[in-house]
Amino acid sequence: MTDHVKSAPSVNVAYAATGASKKSNELGMRAMQERAYNMRGEQYLLIKSPPASGKSRALMFIALDKIENQGLKQALIVVPERSIGASFKNTPLSKYGFWADWTVAPQWNLCNAPGADDPKVAKGKVDAVRAFLASDEKVLVCTHATFRFAVDELGIAAFDDRLIAIDEFHHVSANPDNKLGSHLRAFIERDRMHIVAMTGSYFRGDAEAVLLPEDEERFEKVTYTYYEQLNGYDYLKSLDIGYYLYSGRYIDAVAEVLDPEKKTIVHIPNVNARESLGDKIKEAEDIMQTLGTWKGADDATGFQLVERPDGQVLKIADLVDDDSARRDRVIGALKDPKHADDRDHVDIIIALGMAKEGFDWIWCEHALTIGYRSSLTEVVQIIGRATRDAPGKTNARFTNLIAEPDASEETVNEAVNDTLKAIAASLLMEQVLAPKFTFTPKSAGAKDGFEYGEGGYQEGSTNVGFNEATGQLHFEIGGLVEPKSAEAKRICQEDINEVLTAFVQDRTTVERGVFDEETPAEELTQLRMGKIIAERYPDLSDEDREAVRQHAIAAVALTQQAKAHTAAHEAGEEPPSNTAFVDGARRYVLEVRELEIDLIDSINPFQTARSILSKAMDEPTLRQIAEIIAKKRISLTYDEARVLAERAVRFYKETGRRPSLTSTDAWERQMAEGVEFIRHRAATNG
Repeated sequence: MTDHVKSAPSVNVAYAATGASKKSNELGMRAMQERAYNMRGEQYLLIKSPPASGKSRALMFIALDKIENQGLKQALIVVPERSIGASFKNTPLSKYGFWADWTVAPQWNLCNAPGADDPKVAKGKVDAVRAFLASDEKVLVCTHATFRFAVDELGIAAFDDRLIAIDEFHHVSANPDNKLGSHLRAFIERDRMHIVAMTGSYFRGDAEAVLLPEDEERFEKVTYTYYEQLNGYDYLKSLDIGYYLYSGRYIDAVAEVLDPEKKTIVHIPNVNARESLGDKIKEAEDIMQTLGTWKGADDATGFQLVERPDGQVLKIADLVDDDSARRDRVIGALKDPKHADDRDHVDIIIALGMAKEGFDWIWCEHALTIGYRSSLTEVVQIIGRATRDAPGKTNARFTNLIAEPDASEETVNEAVNDTLKAIAASLLMEQVLAPKFTFTPKSAGAKDGFEYGEGGYQEGSTNVGFNEATGQLHFEIGGLVEPKSAEAKRICQEDINEVLTAFVQDRTTVERGVFDEETPAEELTQLRMGKIIAERYPDLSDEDREAVRQHAIAAVALTQQAKAHTAAHEAGEEPPSNTAFVDGARRYVLEVRELEIDLIDSINPFQTARSILSKAMDEPTLRQIAEIIAKKRISLTYDEARVLAERAVRFYKETGRRPSLTSTDAWERQMAEGVEFIRHRAATNG
C-alpha cells in the first residue's frame, strides 16, 4: 500500500466568469475570433490562443475571406492527427451572422478517408491532394503527415496562391530534421502563399525553437491569453493544478486523488515509463476496481459499467483496450454528436496516448495524469482537456502523480528529473494562467484603463494597476531598462511566456534554483536568464537583451510573490476570489514599498517550489539530491565570465569598489571569479 500522497508545487487560479470570451458579435464571432479576423489581410499570421477559444472557427472566417476577397484559390487545413479533422466539419456560419457557410466536401476531408499516414500506403491521399489542387474545390483537410508527403511529391510551387493553415503549430520545429518545418521555411522563402499557424502552446517539449527568428519576424501575431479566455467563461470559476508525490504502486495513489463524482480523464503511463506496472490492460482494470464492482459493458457504447458501494453505476470509457473493434466502438460513442450536451453520457475515460491534443469533452472536470509527461507541451495540452466551459462546471483540476524520489534506489536521479520537470510545468502554468504583465519605470504615470486600488495612482509611490477587461497588471519598477527596438518591445509585450518556457526547461537552472541553497539568486536571474535571452535573440542589442531579461525575470518573480502573498492571506478561508492574485501582488508591493529591479533579481524564482519540496521529501532524499547536483557543477565558460565581468562593472559603478573573491556574498564572489577568468584569459593569450 502506498504512503499518503504528498503535495508538490501547486497552482490555484480563480476567475470572474464574466462571460465576455463567449459573447458573439454581429458576425457570430467570439472575442478571440474577432481579434484574429481583424488581422485577416496578413500574409503570415500566427494565432496563439488556448484550447476551447475557437481557433478552428476563427480559421474558417479567415479562410473564407482569403478565398472570396483576397484572391487566393484554395485553403488547405493541416492537422496533426485524423481525429482533429472533425474540428473543421461543415459549419453553418451564416446562421450566426457571417456572410458564408463553411463547407468541406466529403472527399476532401482526407482525415475521414481510410488508410494510415504511412508513405507506403498513403499514396492515395497524396493523389487526392494533387486532384484537389487541380480542381475548382475550395477547402481540403488533411493530416500533417499527408501534407508532408504531398509536398515531397508535388513540390513547393504546387501550392502557390493558396492558404496553408497549420493547426497545433508547435509540431513544427526550426530543427532541419523536422520535415514540416523545412517545408514551411521553403514556403516562406518562395513567398507565394499565405500561412495561418495556430497553437495553444507556442513552444516545444524538446526546447527546440518552433521557428527561426528571421522566419518568425514575418508573422503577425494574434495573442489571446488563458486569463482572457477563462476569466470570460460563463461557468468555470477556478482551476487547480496539483503535483503529488507517491511511493509504492500508483494504483493505490489513484484511489486517494480520483474523485468518482468528477468527470475525469485518467492518463496512465506509457508501458516503458518508470511508473508503469508493466501491463497496461491490468492497470486500467485495477483503476476500475478501485472505483467499485465491474458489472459488464454497455452493448451500444462499449463503456465499462462499474457499480460503486453506494449503488451508483459509473460509465467508464476504456481507451487502453488493445481490441481495435471494441476501442473504435468506444471512440465512436465518445464522438457521437447526439450526446455532446449530455453530461451523464460517460463518467470517466481511461486513456494511454489518446484523449489529449484536440480531444473535446466539455464536461471533463479533472485531468489525472500518472507519471510526468515527456514535455511541457503535452502537459499544457492535457490541462486544456479540463478547461472547457460547461453548465454547472465551476471548478476544473489537473493532477499529476509522480513517483517520489527514493534515496535508497539507484533510479533516484531519474526520479529527480521527473520532479524537476513537474516544477518547471508548475512555474510555467502559473505564468500562463496569470494576468498579463506590463512593466514601466517608476513614476512613468498611470495607464489608461487600469485601476490602481483605493487611493488611485500615487505619484512618487510604487503603483500596481489592473485592467480587468484585458487581464493585464501594470507594475512600476525602479531602475527598469525599457526596450528600444520594435522587436524588443514586441518580445516584452507578447513573448515573455516563451522566454520563461526556455528558462524553466533548462535543467541546470531548475536544479540549482531548487536544490542548491548555495546558488545565489542572481546566478539564475542574471546569468542563466541572460544566457537564454542572448541565445534566443542574438540580433538584439545588449541594452534590449537586458530589457527583455528584466521583463521576463520580473514576470516570474512577481507571479511567485503574488502567489505567496495570496496563499498567506487566504489560508484557512474560503476559496480565493477572482481578485486574489491581484490583491496578493498589491500586498507584496505595499510590503516592500520600493519595487526595484535589483530587489527582483535577488529573488530566487524557485524558492516556493524549494519550500514545498523540503516538506514533501524526507531529509535523506533531499540530501542525496543535493549531493548529485553538487557533483555536476559546471566550469565557467568564457561567455558566462564575460557576462559576470559586465555585471562587475555595474557593481563597481554602484558601490565604488570591485567585487571581492573573498566576499561573504556568493553573487559578489561569482562576479569576481568572472573578472579573474577574463583577466587570466587575456594574459594567457598575450
